[in-house]
Amino acid sequence: MSENDNVRIDKWLWAARFFKTRSLAAEAVDRGRIKINAENVKPARSVKVGDKILIDNGSTRWEVIVLGLSGTRGPAPVAQALYRETEVSIQKRANDQEARRLFPEPGSTIKGRPTKRDRRAITRAGES
Repeated sequence: MSENDNVRIDKWLWAARFFKTRSLAAEAVDRGRIKINAENVKPARSVKVGDKILIDNGSTRWEVIVLGLSGTRGPAPVAQALYRETEVSIQKRANDQEARRLFPEPGSTIKGRPTKRDRRAITRAGES
């Protein structure tokens, strides 16, 4: 049994480049944003080839099937070979991206603290 046969979920998420640091991956697992086969898990849970993982990193959601195991973070092409995203997930992410493009966040155009004029415009927009 090699070391890659037993990889923790937080380590795998970091190695597959879903999270920038392993501690962010572990925190997401603790908060219930990661599910393996539709079950909440703990950071020490081992990942197996064929597992279906639901990943929510706050801004994006993925549904992936584990194709390979790695406990080390490598180049992006190697990381992408560790999983395959489901067709449903690809379509949903594309729809979400299009929705964000068509309906931008109302406050995204305001830089810094709003002026009196900006506040009145925001208030007027909220009333109608």
